[in-house]
Amino acid sequence: MMPLLNVERLSKSFGTHQVLNSIDFSVRAGEVTCIVGPSGSGKSTLLRCLNFLEVPTSGVVYLEGEPVGLRWKRDRLYRMSFNELAMQRQKMGMVFQGFHLFPHMTALENVIEAPVIVKGRSRAQALEEAMALLDKVGLSERAHYYPKQLSGGQQQRVAIARSLAMQPALMLFDEPTSALDPELVGEVLTVMRKLAEEGMTMVVVTHEMSFARDVADHLVFMDGGVIVEAGDPREVLSNPRHARTRAFLSRVL
Repeated sequence: MMPLLNVERLSKSFGTHQVLNSIDFSVRAGEVTCIVGPSGSGKSTLLRCLNFLEVPTSGVVYLEGEPVGLRWKRDRLYRMSFNELAMQRQKMGMVFQGFHLFPHMTALENVIEAPVIVKGRSRAQALEEAMALLDKVGLSERAHYYPKQLSGGQQQRVAIARSLAMQPALMLFDEPTSALDPELVGEVLTVMRKLAEEGMTMVVVTHEMSFARDVADHLVFMDGGVIVEAGDPREVLSNPRHARTRAFLSRVL
């Protein structure tokens, strides 16, 4: 079965500074891949390259067999137009460290905005679907609250519902709990665990090792812009093969 997401020889440089160096990995439909590693290892840059928020210096990301941000023309790959890329990005939801909610909109309005404006859903249909999503993330009773009236964990759960409203094939999470107070982390991870149980394909950059061990199908450890070690999360975390992985895990476990 062809992977839903396939990353081939992906590299990214900012000037003379190489952040990613020939990254290869794949994710099958329904799998959860967690990416861990020290700060500055290239994790977030990799995630942003997956949906072309950062343009790779070289290499290609394929989603459902199609190159991301690029299109074939006369046996060569060329940059997509802005509109083409916007259409393709609808297949990938992304949840950032910050919540990025529209402050002047309620939780419900934040969730229905893209389906109505981008996908052309009727407002009635979008409202019904949005309420179901807010119920899924445990916030149906906060549907008419504004972001400033919600805790950080609640705002992040609204952000997850907003991404899910576009019915993506793949969800990308960039350290979604790193900006939260410790007591709020669990409520966001609970929602993500539920998504994994329901078969949502996810790539998660995280420092939450217990989540990676319990939920992920595949664990990727990065350092210095390369994949140092990858495999079954329980095996990598309990019996790492590489000295660099062992040194990192000794500090975070």
